[in-house]
Parts: sequence; C-alpha cells; structure tokens
Amino acid sequence: MTDSAQPLAEQRRTLILEQVRTRGGVRVTELVRELGVSDMTVRRDLDALARRGLVHKVHGGAVRMEAPASREPGFETKAGWELPAKEAIARAAAALVPPGSAVALAAGTTTHAVARHLRAVEGLTVVTNSLRIAELLEQPDEDGSPATATVIRTGGVRTPSDALVGPVADQAIRSLHVNLLFLGCHGLSAETGLTSPNLAEAETNRSFLQSARRVVVVADHTKWDAVGLASFARLDQLDVLVTDDGLPAEQREASARLVGELIVAPAAH
Repeated sequence: MTDSAQPLAEQRRTLILEQVRTRGGVRVTELVRELGVSDMTVRRDLDALARRGLVHKVHGGAVRMEAPASREPGFETKAGWELPAKEAIARAAAALVPPGSAVALAAGTTTHAVARHLRAVEGLTVVTNSLRIAELLEQPDEDGSPATATVIRTGGVRTPSDALVGPVADQAIRSLHVNLLFLGCHGLSAETGLTSPNLAEAETNRSFLQSARRVVVVADHTKWDAVGLASFARLDQLDVLVTDDGLPAEQREASARLVGELIVAPAAH
C-alpha cells in the first residue's frame, strides 16, 4: 500500500470500528455496499483491525471484542479511538477554564486532548497523575518560548495507560484543592456510574473527586454502557458531562437528568 493510500485506509477502518462498537458486529457484504469498496479491501481492513486486537473476525464479518472488565488497554491503543469526538469534547471542555485557574487532569486520552487545548490558557497550575499530560504541558511552544503552565505531578505507580496511581498519588491529591477537575472514564451508565478496569486507578480518581470544587467528565458516546471492574463516581456527583453528538437521545436524556450540566459537542463527521 502506498503512503498516499494509507490515510484513506485508516479512515475506512475507523468507520468500520465505529460500526462494530455501535452494532456489535458487521458483515462483509454490508461494508462493501456502505463503503463502496471491494470485498477484498474490506477483508484486508478487518484483518488489520483483528491484528490490533480491536475486533474478532467471524465467518462473513467481524464482531466486537468483549473485553474482560479488568482489561486495561494501553495509552497508544486508546489514543487512536474516536478522534473527531475527542477533539470536539476537548475543545468544549477547555473553554470552561479561565486563565489563572488551578485545575486537575486525571489520566486518559480524552483528558490528554483537553490538555493540548489548555496550553493556550495563561497562568494555569495543573495537577495530574498522567505522565503523558505532564510531558505535553511542559513542552516549549513551537516558537521555542517556554510553557506557561505550572505542572504538579502526583507520583505513584505507573499503569498500562501511563497513569500514576496508588497510596503515594492518593495522598498527594487529597492534600490539594483545585477549581476544576477533568476526569475521563472507561465507561459510564446511570446504574454503575463511572467505572475503571483498574482498582488502584479507581481509588486515585476518588481522591481527585474529593480535591475539586467542580467536576467535569469528558467521555465520548462509546463509553456509555461500557462497564469496568470498579465504580468510582455516580453521575449525580458530576457538575458537567462533556460528550459528543454521537450519544443517542435516550442516553442524552438520562445524562441530563442526573448530571449538573450536559454539554454535547458536535464532532466532525
């Protein structure tokens, strides 16, 4: 495959993955018709997604990977999921932050996207348990000028998703007080609230909740009804939920009833 064809292939595979996650499974014949490509092209795309552990191939198509509740994908794996939705969510979430604020960013790929937008906000003090977010906020600007945010790393034990968790992180976080907390999650629902596949990370997230005056959760529509091993917050504990316009109407209504404020950011499609 040539370099020029690669972006198109990745766009197709993102669309296929979205269909699998939404519908539970797809058939090759349906994808050929919907994408306007050959049977062989669709099968190559499914092979590529299966090799990355994102779908399970079956006769005539592919189905969603049913991950154990304790399975925790790495940062690089999650970073490529739902990019348009994450970008829309991040932009809307960052707009909530006034200059000079003290904010906390819990680890995650969506909070990492928020951090990219926060680089433009002057005078921030940022507490984070994410190695990726700390590195991003400490990088100089493209013109060589130093970053303006003061970054406080919590310390702790590193997880597969590059979060720092455990008693050291928890103690550091509980001793601090921030204006805003940006929090991601593995999954959320009206029944289970926010969940994580990692017990220690769930406890660290509870510490973040105790340290914040205002809690903002950033989660795209695919997180709804996904369930991790441990719950760490109820939806009615959230001041703001920022999601994308892929969230179905029924889930929007359920969210709006429980959270303080629901912000639905339109994603580029």
